[in-house]
Amino acid sequence: MNALLFNAVHAPLEYTTVPDLKPEKGVVVVDLHAAALNHRDLYITQGQYAGIQAPCILGSDGAGEYQGKKVIINPSLDWGTNPNAQQKQFRVLGMPDNGTFATQIIIAKKQLHPMPEHLNWEQAAALPLAGLTAYRTLFTRCKLRKGEKVLISGIGGGVALMALQFAVAAGATVFVTSGTGEKIKQAEKLGAKGGVNYKEGGWDKDLKAMAGGFDVIIDSAAGDGFGQLAGLCNPGGRVGIYGGTLGKINNLSPQIIFWKQISILGSTMGTASNFKSMLQFVERHQIVPIVDRTFPLKLGNDALKHMEKGQQFGKIVLNCV
Repeated sequence: MNALLFNAVHAPLEYTTVPDLKPEKGVVVVDLHAAALNHRDLYITQGQYAGIQAPCILGSDGAGEYQGKKVIINPSLDWGTNPNAQQKQFRVLGMPDNGTFATQIIIAKKQLHPMPEHLNWEQAAALPLAGLTAYRTLFTRCKLRKGEKVLISGIGGGVALMALQFAVAAGATVFVTSGTGEKIKQAEKLGAKGGVNYKEGGWDKDLKAMAGGFDVIIDSAAGDGFGQLAGLCNPGGRVGIYGGTLGKINNLSPQIIFWKQISILGSTMGTASNFKSMLQFVERHQIVPIVDRTFPLKLGNDALKHMEKGQQFGKIVLNCV
């Protein structure tokens, strides 16, 4: 089979041929048609991820065929029995386990689910990690309800876009932030009511004037701007955090948190039940993940460079066939 092999930090992935996989006890072989990138993959190549192991095949998202049936892969491995938090053995597919940047993958059969019929290979591959993360953050952790107002920061990435599509489908009124006006316009085409450029001064005041306040805020940046997000919460508001690209949270007033009764809720991936519920939600509402661009598997390094530029709107996908 062909694969993109991660051999070392700060080195290009190696497009190479390795022996075809064979099923063993408890695992099956899936012939992959498409795989999608996540920032996790980029961070691993840059040495900005914990527990890096090499050599390894990266990639958490994939869709393919198993015994002639179209399947989608749940990349959340060994969550454990506690629905509130993952166990110590939990890990994300694509390091240390070999992932989806290949023409085949060997994986536990329980991780396979029927691929939503309304999606093509690329759209299906774009769904698993982003869809699971967005679904758990919105509905399990923040308990979004119909009619509530939602703010999603940093629109354009896979999880943020899935959160936008899920929240709109659930009957929420959604606003966004972005570093470019063009991405805000694209988000509005997907159902957002409006948005602001967080690079402009007074963006939080503009949002306050635009929306009044938010019941749910979904954020992956944290950093210095997080205190302003908390200030935009309505009383009883919930802030879901699934990432921290801007680092530690500074200038967060505890008075805002306790006086407004705000809940700050961390979320990572999700349970097998979350994944199944997410797929049912996608099929019920006929949601189609946004694909920014597709690359052949052998051009995986070009795909990573495209991600590093940060200009994408939607998922970056590899064609594995």
